[in-house]
Amino acid sequence: MSKANERDLIVGLDIGTSKVAVIIGEILADGDLSIVGIGSQKSKGMEKAGVNDLDSVVKAVQRALDEAELMADCQVTSVNLSISGKHIACQNEKGMVSINDEEVTQYDVDSVIHTARSVKISDDRRILHVMPTEYAIDVQEGIKSPIGMSGMRMEAQVHMVTCASDMAKNIEKCVQRCGLKVDELVFSAIASSYSVLTEDEKDLGVCLVDMGGGTMDIAVYTNGSLRHSAVIPVAGSQVTSDIAKIFRTPLSHAEDIKIGHACALSQMVGQEDNIEVPSVGGRPTRTMSRHTLAEVVEPRYQELYELILNELTQAGFSDQIAAGIVLTGAAAKIEGAVEFAEACFGMPVRLASPTPVKGLSDYVQDPSYAAGVGLLKFGSIMRESARNEETQNSGVSFISRIKNWIKGEF
Repeated sequence: MSKANERDLIVGLDIGTSKVAVIIGEILADGDLSIVGIGSQKSKGMEKAGVNDLDSVVKAVQRALDEAELMADCQVTSVNLSISGKHIACQNEKGMVSINDEEVTQYDVDSVIHTARSVKISDDRRILHVMPTEYAIDVQEGIKSPIGMSGMRMEAQVHMVTCASDMAKNIEKCVQRCGLKVDELVFSAIASSYSVLTEDEKDLGVCLVDMGGGTMDIAVYTNGSLRHSAVIPVAGSQVTSDIAKIFRTPLSHAEDIKIGHACALSQMVGQEDNIEVPSVGGRPTRTMSRHTLAEVVEPRYQELYELILNELTQAGFSDQIAAGIVLTGAAAKIEGAVEFAEACFGMPVRLASPTPVKGLSDYVQDPSYAAGVGLLKFGSIMRESARNEETQNSGVSFISRIKNWIKGEF
């Protein structure tokens, strides 16, 4: 087998409540990303995106990894890993520095971001992302790219996403037990945004909702930048549980019924449609009305949408997302989910799958792979950024480095 380090590979590992997905991408000579391997397994040992049975998670990850490696004919050594859960939190901070030279340099930008992120956080939390939203130079505000501009003082606003350190360690431990290293730990909603959102939507204002099995991950963009992140610890698994309890069927069959027959809007289903519902304990299969199923599912989706709307309202963004809501994730796929969402939110809603890439693109053209493909694109951008920074640093003279060090120290 060819080793991963002999090819320019990036690997995304999305460990969700209901599914584990490994996606291997290769960066081609022209810079494009091509998917060369995919592995997917039913998730075990996860609850609301948190690890509750480490051994079960490790086994599911290893099976998905083996499947993807076989398809891609490679051996994976490191991954970009998604993380979610109610422990995820966000905060917006500001930093300010004096501009050292006549114009803003990359050193100044790095310094002001470092100042903004230096806010004290509790010892039990870890910073996942520090994403600049906008800059201000003297009296000019709303600057997107300040490098090369002149001024005396620069201010930066950043969006910080943090997580519980122990929760991060647990999910990283699952990966490490499979013999892998974690390159980047990425909040799932941010990963999904890289694969499903357009720049126009981000500029106009959009709310991405990744509806998984255990959580709904939210990312709000306005004026092209991430402004708000949140996790709601209720999602598709609650719908499955409702079906299982009300129709008295095993959870595995309830999940199949939800995927194959459920509708989030009962008025879209005729009274004459029937489905077969397996029973428990060896009892015979029963015939039930699909309309009755929709009447069970609809109230739960209404509750989920109300939770999303409450989050947007409390954060102050309900009237700033002119591009509307973008739904992705497995729980967003059921019939009627988009139509019901438009009625609940009173704004445009679309269901999003990952934007096409080269290679095995058809295999991941599904909302449930949004985070996995997004991890590849996120990793590709981070790798390119690191290469550019390395190139720039190599071109900086020794005297310039000494000057920058002196400025930073004194």
